[in-house]
Amino acid sequence: MKTKKLRNNIIKIALPLLLGSAILYWMYRGFDFSSIKHVLFHEMNWTWMILSLPFGILAQAFRGWRWKQTLEPIGEHPRSSVCVNAIFLSYAVSLLIPRIGEFARCGVLNRYDKVPFSKAIGTVVTERVVDTIIVMLITAIAFLMQIGVFVNFFSKTGTRIDDIFRMFSTTGWIVTGICAIASLILFYFVLRHLSIYNKVKEMLTGIWQGISSLRSVKNIPLFLGYSLGIWGCYFLHYYLTFFCFDATSRLGLSCALVSFVVGSIAVIVPTPNGAGPWHFAVKTMLILYGVADTQALYFVLIVHTVQTLLVILLGVYSWIALSFTKGAVALTSPSKLTYPTNETN
Repeated sequence: MKTKKLRNNIIKIALPLLLGSAILYWMYRGFDFSSIKHVLFHEMNWTWMILSLPFGILAQAFRGWRWKQTLEPIGEHPRSSVCVNAIFLSYAVSLLIPRIGEFARCGVLNRYDKVPFSKAIGTVVTERVVDTIIVMLITAIAFLMQIGVFVNFFSKTGTRIDDIFRMFSTTGWIVTGICAIASLILFYFVLRHLSIYNKVKEMLTGIWQGISSLRSVKNIPLFLGYSLGIWGCYFLHYYLTFFCFDATSRLGLSCALVSFVVGSIAVIVPTPNGAGPWHFAVKTMLILYGVADTQALYFVLIVHTVQTLLVILLGVYSWIALSFTKGAVALTSPSKLTYPTNETN
């Protein structure tokens, strides 16, 4: 059992690293990395990079404050500082294992403020639904503003949406839907006969409580303000870096918005902090706007590296801050956090 668990953990860490590394290797093969030093010290405007960093911090702080707000309707009142530090730590932990941060931050709240894991993860699901809606709205706006660029992007990356839809006939879609529904029904009846059914049901009940908490949020305008603030800060964290480089400083707001959307979608691919997919997506979009290939590579490499270092620093800060939090149990490693066990999954 321990061997199987160890193997699964190795796979969870190794596969995202290999995927991200493979994409980065393909992108930067033959690239002269020695030229980076000259760009960093003689061509970059670091003032704009420094100005962008507070927005990266503020985006995560807004997320922590919003999370606290979604927990209050279900009877949980964690401290604001713990919520924010949990967010800081979750992003840093996700650099090791993509997506594990969502569980890590729930583990932090469970350890420090005794928030039940199932309730906490339910509110995380709520947050993800809200964030998805916001990203879809931003994407729609960017798409309508720059529809020609998006069509060109899909063509350059070998992705044609009309080809995807033409893969299935009407009958094919109907059969696929029926099979999917039948599979879900079969899964339900099989699950009822498993010994872990009640535990799973209890877990899902807690998750549903978290999701339904959104209906009882006391201050909806504040919740919306936090939500918009998160994505506004993410955008400014990215957009201000355009002014660090001559090649991107004159591209304008439309290019920044479109490349921001494409990069946000690319990080869905499970690699550490989106490394690889984000580089490829943003670089491709910049080239479509007329940026030279080498300059685009400089931009994505430097910007992503600096922003990742910020995530690491915030993670270290939160680790130290939580260690001195009143009534806290000192953390020795991320593995000491409370994660869902195999029995509750």
